Amino acid sequence: MWAALGVALIGAGTLAGAWFFELVLDIRPCPLCLEQRYGYYFATPLALLLALAAWLGAAPGWLRAGLVLVALAMVANGALGAYHSGVEWGFWKGPAGCAGRAVDFGSAGSLLDRLDAVKVIPCDEVQWRFLGLSLAGYNVLISLAMVVLAIGGVVYRRR
Repeated sequence: MWAALGVALIGAGTLAGAWFFELVLDIRPCPLCLEQRYGYYFATPLALLLALAAWLGAAPGWLRAGLVLVALAMVANGALGAYHSGVEWGFWKGPAGCAGRAVDFGSAGSLLDRLDAVKVIPCDEVQWRFLGLSLAGYNVLISLAMVVLAIGGVVYRRR
């Protein structure tokens, strides 16, 4: 129960932090940043349900299976974060969708107005760093911490 609850709290805190950066500090996410949230959108509510199920006395096998799913989701999320970090550091190119989104420009008369309103968020430009790591780098670390916590819940046996 405690591992699942810890994973849920870390996931919720991470999502709250991402929304804070986006909505309060106006640091707009690129397409890869938004994709990195999917792992949290999956793992956080699942971990919360697992914690509730453990508290209600669910079978340990089901709880362990759920924690394995959480761990796998966060491994994939951490890999996506590592890929994004590599794009930011220039180790490899990002996907074509990271150059900006296609926009419906409407009529020719409003074309210039719409072009002025388009804000392209490229995946290879870091908008914020702390201690040398970007938000994608921190996503890798947080994802790995959630994996360790989930796997710890799988292997831990109460004595």
